[in-house]
Amino acid sequence: MSEKRKILEVRNLGIDFGGLTAVNNLDMDVYEGEIYGLIGPNGAGKTTVFNMLTKVYQPSRGTIKLDGVDTAKLDPVQANIAGVARTFQNIRLFSGLSVLDNVKIGMHNQIKYGLLTSILRLPGFYKAEKAADEKAMELLKIFGLDKYADLTAGNLPYGAQRRLEIARALATQPKLLLLDEPAAGMNPQETQDLMDMIRNIRDHFPISILLIEHDMKLVMGICERITVLNFGQMLAQGLPEEIQSNPEVIKAYIGE
Repeated sequence: MSEKRKILEVRNLGIDFGGLTAVNNLDMDVYEGEIYGLIGPNGAGKTTVFNMLTKVYQPSRGTIKLDGVDTAKLDPVQANIAGVARTFQNIRLFSGLSVLDNVKIGMHNQIKYGLLTSILRLPGFYKAEKAADEKAMELLKIFGLDKYADLTAGNLPYGAQRRLEIARALATQPKLLLLDEPAAGMNPQETQDLMDMIRNIRDHFPISILLIEHDMKLVMGICERITVLNFGQMLAQGLPEEIQSNPEVIKAYIGE
């Protein structure tokens, strides 16, 4: 693992809300091409960590480096441009827009034409839009969604909406993709398909994946390393087999 470069480096990360410490002293490294799991009981602070990584929350202390760059002064838009993208536990699509347009929205940082070119519909506008359409369709095809390109996103089946949200996140060309409970609401077959899709994403794109998930079969099946949070503190960190056999993890997370 040490031969690969660190895409995410977290040191002594913590955040306080008033007198409450939500996360404290978190250290975590995610390497190039790695699928990494962040797990723990409800209320452990997992989504709070994601909100700090995407700069929705500014940490109270500690450092976050993305591909070696300190993100301390970045806002959420700048963090996305720097290379971090996420999905949400509750799907957040533009449900009234087409499937194709949802993906193109994720490409807004890459579409190069000015306001005047857009208003006057100059040749540069059509050239850029054509290129965006082609790239968006390539992404949709990877996720088996190309046949739904003109369909309203809100009319997709649940599992397809999940895939579309991931495709939109990938359209921003991230170095690090954060997946917040991607298997939530899925049946066993959909979860298995999701596992295969996450592996394919990692193999197809130059990307690292950090995921929050309660489905232990999914976590243990695809994650190469795992960090366990409990009450905002790091409880354990290691390989899946180490986490599964850790007595403290079993006690706190599995409840045995």
